[in-house]
Amino acid sequence: MANMIPISTVTVGSGGASSIDFNSIPQTYTDLVIKLSLRSTRTAFPQDDLYYKYNGSSTSNSGIQIRGSGSAVISTSGWITYNYGGQVDSNSATSNTFGNAEIYIPNYTSANNKSSSVDGVQENNQAEAYTNLLANLWSNTSPITSIALTLGAGNFVQYSSATLYGIRKY
Repeated sequence: MANMIPISTVTVGSGGASSIDFNSIPQTYTDLVIKLSLRSTRTAFPQDDLYYKYNGSSTSNSGIQIRGSGSAVISTSGWITYNYGGQVDSNSATSNTFGNAEIYIPNYTSANNKSSSVDGVQENNQAEAYTNLLANLWSNTSPITSIALTLGAGNFVQYSSATLYGIRKY
């Protein structure tokens, strides 16, 4: 049995934000979960890419993605700069819709490399939309003390939100 305890919620204000940051993450849980509801200011495409990094590190990341668009399925792997979180809605997508995702990070305090999984959807009633399943690996043995979420081309719009939870197993 496990308990999911909210640690921190960030809701973007009226000016938007270039990143959503969780700092000074307590080291008292076994796992972390981040629940996301996000939208980007990007206008060139109906989606924007979501990235996250630990402890300010832009190295030693790898992953694999399975993505469905309603008309095709693709699988990709690679990326080395940030952990990849899939796509979120942009300002070219259906008005007032937000992409939703969950990032699960097991054993974030261990002295082993850190894995994470992402399950997310970018919603768009006008055309193609994406659903993503991703697995990421940060090849670093440091405990995770901070997480920064960023976008590929835009900023987070007002009312985008992220909640970080700690998992305690009993």
